[in-house]
Amino acid sequence: MTRRRRAALLLGLALLLGALAASDVAGREAALRRSVGRAVPVVVTRTRLAAGARLDARHLAVRHVPSRFAPAAGYASVAALAGTRAAVALEPGQDVTPAVVDDGTRAAGAPVRPGERVADLVARGSPELVQAGGRVDVLVTRERGDGGGSTSVALEDAEVLAAGPAAESDQGGGGPRVAVSLRVTARQALFLAAAQSFARELRVLPRASGDHRHGLAGRTVGSDLR
Repeated sequence: MTRRRRAALLLGLALLLGALAASDVAGREAALRRSVGRAVPVVVTRTRLAAGARLDARHLAVRHVPSRFAPAAGYASVAALAGTRAAVALEPGQDVTPAVVDDGTRAAGAPVRPGERVADLVARGSPELVQAGGRVDVLVTRERGDGGGSTSVALEDAEVLAAGPAAESDQGGGGPRVAVSLRVTARQALFLAAAQSFARELRVLPRASGDHRHGLAGRTVGSDLR
């Protein structure tokens, strides 16, 4: 085989391998797009806003996120929020959902129905994933007399009314913490208030949009995973 023919063969092989690699990358990108969904517009805050602040173009922005990670209830444009105000304090980059918007029709008092309460707690969780309008499960870890611990599902499918990163003084090792306000029953609010005193750790687990399955409440696992 002549040198010229060998060079042509190597060039052709390189082009073939390059095409195969590009095809593989394109296939992976397509699979990723299918798994997370198409990009959808979501209105978020530009800066920290106090309760009562006007929601307008100066304070809001639109970002595009995969539909899998978009809030279940949100706004696609800033114009849809004309004339509204923040019902609660909002953090920069927070999704704007109906739960945090005061459109002038809110009745006085907390945004809950008769028999419900708002439970405020600081727990382990991701500030990026635990968002107002979403739903979470709450885990409680207790100390045991033998020095170990046990973790139980204290609450399932609770609606998040407001959420944001916990204050710096409440942060610590073991992962980020979030400050959340949950829609709960009076009995659940009483338990969560007590748990913040006796529990070694509280943790909130964000749920997928539309997932309202129950059946884990009260289930407990020890530090030996049994």
